Formats: sequence, C-alpha cells, structure tokens
Amino acid sequence: MSLSIDDTASLETVERRIRAASAALLARQQPDGHWCFELEADATIPAEYVLFRHFRGETPDVELERKIAVYLRRIQGAHGGWPLFHDGAFDISASVKAYFALKMIGDDSQAPHMARARQAVLAHGGAAASNVFTRFLLALYGAIPWRGTPAMPVEIMLLPRWFPFHLSKISYWARTVLVPLLVLQALKPRAKNPRGVAIDELFVAPPDTVRRWPKGAHQSPGWIRFFDAVDAVLKRAEPYFPPATRAHAINRAEVFVTERLNGVDGLGAIFPAMVNSVLMFDALGVPSDDPRLVAARESIERLLVVGDDEAYCQPCVSPVWDTALTAHALIEVGGETAEAAASAGLAWLRPRQVLEVKGDWAVGRPNVRPGGWAFQYANAHYPDLDDTAVVAMAMDRASGRSSHRDAAAIGRAKEWIEGLQSRDGAWGAFDADNTHEVLNNIPFADHGALLDPPTADVTARCVSMLAQLGDTRETSPSLARGLDALIASQEKDGSWFGRWGMNYVYGTWSALCALNAAGVDSAAPCVRRAVDWLVRIQNADGGWGEAGDSYRLDYQGYRPSPSTASQTGWALLGLMAAGEIDNPSVARGVAWLAATQGADGFWDEPFHTATGFPRIFYLRYHGYSKFFPLWALARYRNLRRANSRSVAFGM
Repeated sequence: MSLSIDDTASLETVERRIRAASAALLARQQPDGHWCFELEADATIPAEYVLFRHFRGETPDVELERKIAVYLRRIQGAHGGWPLFHDGAFDISASVKAYFALKMIGDDSQAPHMARARQAVLAHGGAAASNVFTRFLLALYGAIPWRGTPAMPVEIMLLPRWFPFHLSKISYWARTVLVPLLVLQALKPRAKNPRGVAIDELFVAPPDTVRRWPKGAHQSPGWIRFFDAVDAVLKRAEPYFPPATRAHAINRAEVFVTERLNGVDGLGAIFPAMVNSVLMFDALGVPSDDPRLVAARESIERLLVVGDDEAYCQPCVSPVWDTALTAHALIEVGGETAEAAASAGLAWLRPRQVLEVKGDWAVGRPNVRPGGWAFQYANAHYPDLDDTAVVAMAMDRASGRSSHRDAAAIGRAKEWIEGLQSRDGAWGAFDADNTHEVLNNIPFADHGALLDPPTADVTARCVSMLAQLGDTRETSPSLARGLDALIASQEKDGSWFGRWGMNYVYGTWSALCALNAAGVDSAAPCVRRAVDWLVRIQNADGGWGEAGDSYRLDYQGYRPSPSTASQTGWALLGLMAAGEIDNPSVARGVAWLAATQGADGFWDEPFHTATGFPRIFYLRYHGYSKFFPLWALARYRNLRRANSRSVAFGM
C-alpha cells in the first residue's frame, strides 16, 4: 500500500485502510473469541530462561537453545552489548546475562560477537556493576560471593504490618518475586551447571576483592549510608538467627507462594516470580512430581514463543489487555462482522472477572468486594485497575448496541475501582496507597520499582470509566477527586507522565480522553496546553514517536524519536478527544498511518512503546501496532462522517 505522506488521506483511502486492518485483526482472533499477541521485552528474559534450565541441570533442548541464541545475537546492539529497548543504549545487566546465556548455549567466547560483548561489559565496569537481580543470579551460580547481594533475611515474612518494611508496603510484582527469593537467599542453593560454564572474564577485578557494589541512580546518599549500615548489621547478625524462627519464616514463605501459585499460569503470572518459585521448591526438596512444582515449571514453558528460526521467552502474557483493547477498536470500526467479533471477545472476558478472591490488595482495603480483571489468563490475587477500567468501558459501549446484560459485571468493576482509590484521589495499578517511597532506597531496590504508587495514566483510565458510566464531578466524589488529582499531575510542558506506556505521549492521550469524558471544556487551559504539546512534538513525517530514554532521571523535555504506529494512534486519539478533528496535525497523522500500513493490513513497529519499569524494563506489545492505529483511523472516519468534534466515550 502506498500513499504520499505529504497528502491528506481521503475518507475513501482511510476506509480502505480500516477494512484491511480490520480483516487482519479479525483473522488473529482465537476460536474462543479472545486475542493474545506476543509480548516481548529484552535479552534478559530469554537469557534467564536458558540459565534457569542449566541451574536446575535439565536436559538441554539443543534446538530450542539454538533458536534462542539466534534471537540474542540478532538483538545485540552496535555498541557490542544489549539494550533495554530497540536501538537503545548499552545496559550492563542485560549484556552480562545475554553473554552468559550465549556462552552457556555453546557460543565460542572468542567469536567476534562475544568478544565485542565482553569488551563492552568490561568498558562499563564489568559484571560487578550489574544490578541487584543480576547479582542474585550470579551468586546462585557461584560467580560472586553472597555478600555482593543485599541482606534480605527470610524472617521478613514474620514482620508485623506496623514495621517500616512489610510485604504489603511493596508492589505486587516485588512481593511475588521477593518471597521465593528470600528462601533462596536463606538456603543458598548452588547451580548444577552441568557444562561448568563460568564468566570470570567479565570481571574487571576478581569478585572476591570487590568491596563496594553499585547503587541505584535514584537513591539518595543519606539513605544509602543508612541502609548500608543496616545491611552490614543484618549480614553480621543473620548467622545467629534462631533456627526455629528461620524454619517458621521459610514455611510462611512456602505457604505464601503455594496459595498464590495460580496453577499453570504461575506465581504472579510473571516470569521472574515463576522462576523463583520453581527454584524455591527445588531448594526445599519438593519432589519433582509434586503438583505445585509441576504446575510452576509448566507455567514457564507457556511463555515461550518459538518460530522457525528464532525463539524467545516472554515476561508474561496479555490476553485480557489485548482482547479488551481490540474490542474497543472493533466497536469503533463498527459493522456487523467487527461488532460480532468484539462481542465474542467480551464474552470470553466475562467469566474472567475476579468476584470471589480477595487478593493482596485487600490488606489495605479489607471492606471492598472484589470485582476486577487481571492482565493475564489467570491471576486472581492480582487484578489490576487499568485492565478493569478498559474492560468495563468496552462492555458499557457494547451494551449500548444490544442489552445491559453486563450491568452487574460493570457495577462490580466500578465498585472495586472506587474502593481502590488512593488517599490523594489518584489510582495505582494493583494497590491503593502503595506510596512508601523511602523503601525505594533499600539496597534491594536499586531498580527503583519496588512500589506501585498512583500514576496519571491509570488515574485517567479510572476517571474515564466513571465518566463514561454517567458519573459527573457533581454526582461522584470519587470522580471529582480523581479529576483533581489528574489535572494537578500535568507536567509544566503540558504533557502527562505515562507509567505503563511510553511515555508522555501515552500519558497525555490517557489524560485527554479522561478530561473529555468528564466534561472538561476543550478550551480549558489544561487541555489547550496538552494539545499544544502534542502538536509541537509531531514529527516532520506526520507521525509521533518517543523512546525509553524519556524516563531518564534528568529528563529535560521531549527528544525527537522515530514515528511509530501505536504512538501515532495515541496522539491522534488524544487530539480527537480534545475536539481537534480539524487540526492539520490530525490530518497529517492520519496520512502517515495510511501511508505506512503494510500489505498485511498491519503496521511494522520494531520499537518498544510500553513500559514494565521505567529505566530498567521495557515492553514491545506486538498487538499495539495492530489495534491502536486502526482505532485512530476508525475514530477519524466516524467523526468526519458525523461532522462532529465530540468523542462520546472514555477512550
């Protein structure tokens, strides 16, 4: 398909693009009605998968390892190491793991790509400069001494809620990763490593001689000194902890993991927690045929994406998110076929609402009834507010075309979201008031992602849902507080921060949709400033783009990045929500999407446009470049045909 990007796309052209994208998207629907696209991260997850198998001494799958090696070699950066996102800068931890995995698979350490990687690692301080999670892996392999990891005694499991550190005070992902890791640190199992592979050559100095290990760039010097002192005390005292207390704490950790094991969908339904749960069961001597261990091990295999020539491991899967967003796009497209497909997707979502299990979120909100959806196929202890709001809005919009059969489900979702609102009026992703910022200064938190505080993008989604369901500032204290919090979080340049999507383009799209749904006048200063920012950062080719370096701590404003289909879709949806259908920037963005659509009906997007944890972990949703551009084109067509500037929905 070809179209000059300099041209304004006619409605006829836009309609052809919509038909092609819709047909391609419909063809990807699963027989039971849902969608699930690949979810790619960086080199760390497939590398850890390889090292996990060799840690356990499993029989190697030579062909699978060959394919993973092809993948790892392909994504190696021009700088010699491995980045955290496409075309990104060198990352020491990802590079150490990727090199280790390739050497484990059998790549010659003197091969050109390995030599370049080794030189890059050494030039950046060597493997001792890796982050905490990498150092835990290296300690388990005996590559560094355990004193190179922070002290995290398993007795943490016994601390009361009033104590400065408690599991309920950290995020769900930190919780599920940490608990089995506490057992591993207590028992200190050693990798079987049948091939005897070591990476001594990646250290500038012998690990035994290293006395100071790196800290997080976000951590303050005062807290670093304080927690270093605490760490030193714990390391000296830990050998004297009573054995009975330790055994009780280990048992408490095992019970915690078992209760949340989540069948073949895995602990927390995220790769790091799944791996740690398997290694914990191994360390505890659980028999290989124990159903818990069998299910936990199977959960990891289900994350693999194996192609003809390459393979990699996903950090998790995203069926609820993909299905809900695809349903929104197809409802926007309209027509009998698209709406029937969306209806089938919503039917698949319906029984996955969590209505019985009170997850970890209930520690802080014990009187709130469950009613959310999780991100993955199953994760009952950890539903999230973003997915829940998006599903509820899709059901509400679809019910306007048929019946109100989802009224009860939508009502429970709304009740749960209102119940999880934080004290400041905003919303986090999985918990309320997960704001104990001092904990991001503990040695374990060098990644700076220990918490799940309220964010602008999730707050915007919750406001959008409440407004779409008919609430107003006058009738809903929850909406009023959320709206105030959202407006107050606007950046000086007019944008909003995007915690879960990259970055300010994502946050600004989310906020503009919420402001429109809540009835904020498009002439309001907060809206005008956001519109001006989006128009100002539009690329010369008509699209929008933003990279992972927008999360840097010294962020000074937007830096131009190559246009991507998903980010262009967000910008267009945001501008149209602000009443800017006639803005020339919208026409240029639509023309860019029309011109760059592939022959398969989709858009090529090698870039990561989503975020796991700012500065340390990014995501490439393969579905984003499939449904977001379609959604934007369909909305543009609909507004043009209706000769309207008004978007009537929360997204």
